[in-house]
Parts: sequence; structure tokens; C-alpha cells
Amino acid sequence: MRRCDFVRTPSLETLSNFGSCSVNASVPSGTLLAFDFGTKRIGIAVGNTLLRRAHPLVTIADEKTDVRFAAIAALVKEWQPSALVVGLPSNDDGTPHQLTALCRRFANRLKGRFNLPTILLDERYTSLAASAQLNEEGIHGMKQKTLIDQYAAQQILQAYFDESAAGILA
Repeated sequence: MRRCDFVRTPSLETLSNFGSCSVNASVPSGTLLAFDFGTKRIGIAVGNTLLRRAHPLVTIADEKTDVRFAAIAALVKEWQPSALVVGLPSNDDGTPHQLTALCRRFANRLKGRFNLPTILLDERYTSLAASAQLNEEGIHGMKQKTLIDQYAAQQILQAYFDESAAGILA
């Protein structure tokens, strides 16, 4: 994995350099899909680099890898993303979390299967922020369970739009 510095506004010249992860490399403009990976559910959000706004999309509530990737493949086909963003879990102090290695593996599988730039982004506190957002929308307690992962994915993608230099390539 390589640390990258992304420019906020992509240009056609930098698109071909994205894979090399050079200084001032850029994510191709267009639609992005973001993932909040978990062993039970995967939340997915969508956004566009032009508008720089993330929106919750769907939660895949299946633990079977083949079912998960079939659902993701359908979303990739439908949305035609230019890149993927995956939230990377860690402890509060930044040390690896029990899911960190699984999440990295998931990101590498996405990259391999879909041949798209895949960016890992710190996801600390995104579930808390997602829960607060759902509370503000009047969705409380157990009613949040089916939505929280896609709202966490929205938080991840919005954080990427707000500070894209924080991402690292998978």
C-alpha cells in the first residue's frame, strides 16, 4: 500500500497517473461507491466528484462472500464508478482493529475483481456519526439497524470528498 497525495480537482493529465500514486495524483472524476465493511453487513454509499456529496445507497445483509460480491457487481454495473472508497477500521488511538486486516483484504478483492482504483480511508467514529444523523432524521434504536451501515458508508465517502488527501490506495 502506498501513501498518496490527491489533488482536489482532477484533470485529464492526472487521470493516467492515478495508478502510479505519484505526488498530486488524482482520482478520476465521476461516480464513487463507498463501503462500510463488516462481517455481517456491508453498507454502501454513492457520490459524485463534481457535486462532492455522498448519499446512502444500500446495505448488503448477507455473510456469504459470493452473494456479497454478486450484489456489489450489480451496483458497479449500474453506477459505473470511477473509483471505490473503503472505510478502514482502527482503534481510537489509530492502532489496527480486529477487522482491519479483513477490511484490507476486502478492499484488495474489490480492486482485483473490478479493476478500479480502490482507496482506504480511516473510518473511526463513522458509525457514531451515522447514528447521530439517523437520530436527527427521527430514526431511533433498532430501526437504525437496517440503515446504519449505509449511512456510515455515506460518512466515509463524505469524509473523502472533504479531505481526499487522507486516502491511501489499496
